[in-house]
Parts: sequence; C-alpha cells; structure tokens
Amino acid sequence: MTKTLTTATAALALLASVAGAEEVRVYNWSDYIDEDLLTKFEEETGIDLIYDVFDSNEVLETKMLAGGSGYDVVVPTGTFLQRQIALGAFQPLDMEKLPNAGNMWDVISKRTATYDPGNEYSINYMWGTTGLGVNLAKVQDVLGEDAPIDSLALIFDPANAEKLAACGIHMLDAPTEIIPAALTYAGADPDGKDEEALAKAEEVLMAIRPHVQKFHSSEYINALANGDICVAFGWSGDILQARDRAAEAGNGVEIAYNAPVEGALMWFDQMAIPVDAPNPDAAHTFLNFIMDPENMAAASNYVYYANGNKASQDFLVEDVIGDTAIYPNEAALETLYTVTPFPPREQRNLTRLWTRIKSGT
Repeated sequence: MTKTLTTATAALALLASVAGAEEVRVYNWSDYIDEDLLTKFEEETGIDLIYDVFDSNEVLETKMLAGGSGYDVVVPTGTFLQRQIALGAFQPLDMEKLPNAGNMWDVISKRTATYDPGNEYSINYMWGTTGLGVNLAKVQDVLGEDAPIDSLALIFDPANAEKLAACGIHMLDAPTEIIPAALTYAGADPDGKDEEALAKAEEVLMAIRPHVQKFHSSEYINALANGDICVAFGWSGDILQARDRAAEAGNGVEIAYNAPVEGALMWFDQMAIPVDAPNPDAAHTFLNFIMDPENMAAASNYVYYANGNKASQDFLVEDVIGDTAIYPNEAALETLYTVTPFPPREQRNLTRLWTRIKSGT
C-alpha cells in the first residue's frame, strides 16, 4: 500500500495561508476524537483550537439553519449534510488547500457522494453501522442461550422487549436511525418516508415503547459499560467503546456488538465548513491535518470507528482494522443500507411521530 504524503512545500503553503489566524472553532460529536490530536494540531500550526461537542444531528442542524453558528468546521451525518447543502449552509472546499485529500478511500467516497455529489463540500471523518449492543450475561440470563443477539427481533419483538425491560433497554434519540430499523424489522423499505411507512414504523415502536428505559444518544455508552442496562440500540463505535471500558474496569461485564442480520444502516459523519465560517483558511488547515494518515488513524484507534482514509489503515491497531464489527468484510458491506433525507413535509411528520414515540402517547 502506498502512503500519500504531504510535501513540505504544500505544508508551508498551508501554514502561510493561516498566518495571523488566532483560532479555529470546531463542533463535533461528543466522545469522538483523541484529545491528544487537539494539542498536536495547536502545536503544529500555532492556531488556537476551540472544540465544542454535541450529541444529536438535530442540535447541530438547529444551529446551522439559524445562521451565524460561529463554527469553522462542523460534523453532520450524511443525510443531514445533504439537506443542509441544498439550503446553502456550507461552502465548497478549496482542494488546493487540502493536499492530503489524496489519502481518502474511494470505496467510501463513492458512498458519501450520495449525499455530497463529487464530495465537493465535505470529507469523511468516520463511518459505521447502527446496531445492537448487548450485555451477554444479562441478556442470556433473561432470554436464554439462544437469545437473538444479532437480530432486530431482540428488541423489536414485544415479547423479548418486555423481558429485557427488567435489565434495561436504551435506544438512540435519533429518529432517522430508529425509524429505518423499525421498517426493516417490519419487512418494509428502510428508506420509506410516506405516511404508510411511518405508520408501520409507529406500530413497531409503540408496541415496545413501554419497555424502553431511555432514548439518548450518548448515555448508553457508560450505562452498558457499567452494567446498568443490558441492551442498547446504538452506534457501532460507541458500543465498542463501552465494551473496552468494561474490560479496562475489570467489572465482569462482557459486551458484544452486532449489526442486525436483517440489514443495518451504514452512516457517514462528514466534516464540512459552514458558509459563514469566521476562519475558512484555518478550517482547511484543520481538515488537512485530520486527513494526515497517522492523525486519522489515531482518531480511529481512540474511538473504535472506521474512517474514510485509506492511507490511515497502515497505522490502525489490529483491534480496529482486524475487527469486522468496525471494518466489515466485502460480503458484510453488501448487507448494509443507506437512507436519504426526509423532505420538509415528511420531516414534519417524522418530528411529530418521534415526539409521540418518546412520550409514549
């Protein structure tokens, strides 16, 4: 494998382009980077990095569409990125300022082009699947040795959910992730958005709603790791982080992650520059820094998510690159699906549906 390197000339040009820049503001998901990289960026570039976090696409989108977010780099998921591009929220990338773009992985770039044609506005940061995290001992104690830990039936079958409620079920507070999964369980198109599709999803979710302890997009990591819950429907890397935290704590909690055999959502978190970014030059410097193979590998090695940087694979630890829950083989990749954004009218219907589901009314 050939490693693509930034030339010294290009690096000097990048630093010169941000001479005098005092800071760059980045808004990323919580628990989503090795913080040593933030210090490294400041030391290498002389740019102060203001790094804030969020835990849902909806929170980010509210800031973006209100205008004047104040951030130079943000990290929406692909479907949200697509809608925000259409609304003029981002500026095209200046590829001359991104010499490390040659490190990106064509397999992933082809998929992200669904949301960002030509990858004109964004780079892939991380990608993964949405699936089932289980406390093996607790789940098997409740459902037996043959518990369907790799099937959506584990939580969407009301009989299973009712039994698992005693040890705790958490689900993402993310309708664009949960609705497709419910539709997949119902044997419908996971990308369905009309009233009939939403009604099918509502039927599935309302049947198990009394048994779901919490909808939250980050608390399930520690809840799984500490043994406070037995099942989480969440993001692959988060659940693998929980697995490793439990192992490090030596608390006897054994956690497994599975992408559902019926099909799993493949998602992409994309770094992009808002159209009104205060310091777009520094934003490009940050993106180029992230696309350095060793830096991108350090991020993946920390968060246990796959990334869209092919050259970084030379620097990934075996626990990451060798884990098919993180980097699925070619056959497994074929079972993963993607979804498209909800149009405005359907988005309003989705929002109302999600409110009903979360409230249980």
